Amino acid sequence: MINTFDILETIKMIQDECLDIRTTTMGISLLDCADSNIDKACDKVYDKICKKAEKLVSTGEDIEKQYGIPIINKRVSVTPIAILAGISGGDPVKYALALEKAAQTIGVNFIGGYSALVQKGFSAGDLELINSIPEALARTEHLCSSVNIGSTKAGINMDAVKIMGQKVKEAAELTKDNDCIAAGKLVVFCNAPEDNPFMAGAFHGLSEPDCVINVGVSGPGVVRAAISKYPDYSVNEVAELIKKTAFKITRMGQLVGVEASQRLGVPFGIVDLSLAPTPAVGDSVAHILEEIGLEQCGGAGTTACLAMLNDAVKKGGVMASSSVGGLSGAFIPVSEDAGMIDAARSGSLTIEKLEAMTAVCSVGLDMIVIPGDTTAEVISGIIADEAAIGMVNGKTTAVRVIPAIGKEIGDELEFGGLLGSGPVMNVNTKSPVKFINRGGKIPAPLHSLKN
Repeated sequence: MINTFDILETIKMIQDECLDIRTTTMGISLLDCADSNIDKACDKVYDKICKKAEKLVSTGEDIEKQYGIPIINKRVSVTPIAILAGISGGDPVKYALALEKAAQTIGVNFIGGYSALVQKGFSAGDLELINSIPEALARTEHLCSSVNIGSTKAGINMDAVKIMGQKVKEAAELTKDNDCIAAGKLVVFCNAPEDNPFMAGAFHGLSEPDCVINVGVSGPGVVRAAISKYPDYSVNEVAELIKKTAFKITRMGQLVGVEASQRLGVPFGIVDLSLAPTPAVGDSVAHILEEIGLEQCGGAGTTACLAMLNDAVKKGGVMASSSVGGLSGAFIPVSEDAGMIDAARSGSLTIEKLEAMTAVCSVGLDMIVIPGDTTAEVISGIIADEAAIGMVNGKTTAVRVIPAIGKEIGDELEFGGLLGSGPVMNVNTKSPVKFINRGGKIPAPLHSLKN
């Protein structure tokens, strides 16, 4: 029986509390597009994406109209392009341009998968693709790139860590006249999931079906509004409230995923439970933490509040869907979260505190603007630190930092849209150059041996 109260509650969440479906992401395997001739491979890539995702955007719009549920982004993720580049040889940027052309043709917001998985070392095509990332991102608008440099099973590839520090810096420099945006479309992972619908880290894993629909939900504003109604609740009562709220949010994601799957004729993959914030007022993870009882995000108690929030979101979400995956937690990107931006501006939130917070949430040091003169070795050190948290704790962590070329602490970059804006944050510049230049790998931890 339809519950009128539930309907009205959902309408209020959408209208007043920024509830939305952050993304429907179609994952497409490109393995059957591989060809020893790179130009033929690129043609196959373009044709398959356009065929599979031809109705992705229009279907999302139809679901929005029918159910009144905002779907903010429609996206595509593809097989890591380094695999195709290893077969075809040639300039991988050709693949980037083919992906960009396909994204424009089908009308999606982003296309992800200009990626390489090098946690255990470099195979054919990996280095070529990684070296091409700055140019590929500078020459495209919708393309996103990711590189997985570590895992709990494999350890951390420190040779890849060194290279990625350089590539992040190069990407920023190539787009310094456009707020260094290329670095904002590049993420470096440890334990990257194969079914993540969120950019910039989405790629279509090798164990995935030929084509699949994954959904990413949002709802920080809904959680904050729920907590604000009960100022006298104890912490465990707050956790229970968050669980119930996450359940409602996830059910909406499940509905959209199943509906899109049926209409598009492709399997439904997962719902990603992540609370994905935006720069919009009332849609902030930081503000949830402050509603729980912090004076400002970044102060003492922040990590504990975030750990409780993240756990409660997962517990509520898994009851609402049998297909939970991706990252599934609370995102803490600085430039995409109004509360995080304010905390960073005031000095309450530092990179060191953010690093501590990433030990208990999804996904890592995300959308953080750093001084433009930060060296590649320091960036590599940041990547290594974050990867170590992921490796030892058996969780996904990532780094997406944007060196603001020509700017200093206190200046800001303005990206617009969901990427928001970010103040340049202070970075410890003591050099790890000797450590980074040693190369090799950090061995996997003992608890990786679970067989």
